[in-house]
Amino acid sequence: MHLLSASCVRALLFATLLRQVSGLETVIGLYGETFEIPCNIGAMKAEDIMITKWKYDKGAGLSGDLLVKQKDQDVSISATDEYKGRVSMGANSSLLLSAAKLTDQRTFTCMVVVADIAEYPVNVVIYKTPAGLEISDKADELEIGKLTKLGTCVAKDSNPAANITWLKNSTPLVADGKGISIQASVLVDPVTGLSTTSSTLEFSAEKEDTDAEFTCSTQPTVGTELVSSPATFTVTYSTENIVLQVTAQEPLVEGGNVTLKCLADGNPAPTAFNFHLKGELVKVENADTYTITNVSRASTGEYKCSLVDDPTMEASKDITVSYLDINLSPSGNIVEKAGQALDLTLQINASGDSKVTWTKDNVKLDKEPEFTKLTYADSGRYECEVTMGLLSQKDFLELVVEGVPVIRQLSKKRGEDGAHKVLICEVEGSPKPAVSWSINGTLLDESPFVNGKITHKITVVPAANLTVSCSVSNEFGADSRTINVSSHQSDDNDQTKVVVGVVVGLLLATVVIGLAYWVYMKKSKQGSWKTGENEDGSSEEEKKLEEKVEENSQKAEV
Repeated sequence: MHLLSASCVRALLFATLLRQVSGLETVIGLYGETFEIPCNIGAMKAEDIMITKWKYDKGAGLSGDLLVKQKDQDVSISATDEYKGRVSMGANSSLLLSAAKLTDQRTFTCMVVVADIAEYPVNVVIYKTPAGLEISDKADELEIGKLTKLGTCVAKDSNPAANITWLKNSTPLVADGKGISIQASVLVDPVTGLSTTSSTLEFSAEKEDTDAEFTCSTQPTVGTELVSSPATFTVTYSTENIVLQVTAQEPLVEGGNVTLKCLADGNPAPTAFNFHLKGELVKVENADTYTITNVSRASTGEYKCSLVDDPTMEASKDITVSYLDINLSPSGNIVEKAGQALDLTLQINASGDSKVTWTKDNVKLDKEPEFTKLTYADSGRYECEVTMGLLSQKDFLELVVEGVPVIRQLSKKRGEDGAHKVLICEVEGSPKPAVSWSINGTLLDESPFVNGKITHKITVVPAANLTVSCSVSNEFGADSRTINVSSHQSDDNDQTKVVVGVVVGLLLATVVIGLAYWVYMKKSKQGSWKTGENEDGSSEEEKKLEEKVEENSQKAEV
């Protein structure tokens, strides 16, 4: 086999094209197959042809005979060289040539004898599609920015020589003398004459070329495009960026764990890292993570990771451990005396802004409770809840205010049937006071003991006027009050006295008004005599006074 340059290949193609445009008819035969060379006899009738003969150009001005057919006789094969056993005559005097070879690329002439001798030369061209395309000598990896031999694409045994195109992700690559270099060569087999084309691609990769598919293709003179199997390459590059990733449960609180992960964009990825843990250096090999367990508020701060091979490549991240502590003083179950002051304080120690909510007996309060002078109503369960983000802390105060019981009010009222009296004793004190009466009665109601208050009611039917006392006591002391209660008969006598008194009062008022009228009239007459007015005449004042007296008289009669 010998090597032909690209210029030689172009010269051969040019010579073929020259023969095609020289006026000769050209026939294409496929390598290794049988093809037909026509005899252009035009309008001649087969019965008029006396002799048909095929010959070929042997070169150097010599010709060789292939076969001859005389009218009404069988074909006579005269080929004795490379065409022996390969030629036969087809319809219309055409020449059939089997097992086409590249050496068949020559001129074949059909000679016809009728009344005269005519010759019809035909030029033959043999094509062969490459046996296949494959990329060989592939690089192990590509390095960013470095012109590297990617591989060689080979198109074997073709005619004419294949023209190879390189592609990246189906896009043709064009040599630019910088990042892309393509060198092609053709090797001709001295026996078959077939050409093997080799194309070598040198390529300067970029980071984006990771997983890119490289192929090569050729477009044969006849047939469809051939494309090689795709090839991918590992693109290597140094680390340019590094990131520290923090993974932890939100919020990160004391006692929790936090994982640090160092991410580097180099390929191949680094396998050793340094983790800087607030003054402590930890080296990790064959891994990119480090876990800190049981963190505390002291763990809050800046953390870093860097490459072992290049400590200047580093990344940092701030980590905050959230905490929330509260101290309610006093807290728990507290017993205090009524009237005293209670200093309630809530201390908060938190890593951020917090919010406080107070409740008393599960009812929300508008503000923090203050106890300048304790009352029985202050008794209850106080709860405070402090929140900071997702963190929450609670504490409580169970306050009991105790003291000597006091009767706030002792009252009475008539029963609904008018036959009995209801006595009401309203008491404050804690623990719950015991209530007793100085008179026997029927318990009508005892209210629930709430906020140190209790109301005790009894019904009585006194036979005579009485002084009734309500007495209360607990372990701290006692209190007592009295109230006058009259019998039902006494109430009737009292009502009679009230009615008589009203009547007597009205009569006395009438007498007083009449006397005042008499005096007034007497003075009026005297004044009239003195001034010379008519004694029988009455002034407007007299009329008004008379109307007033008459009105009071009517009231007195009623």
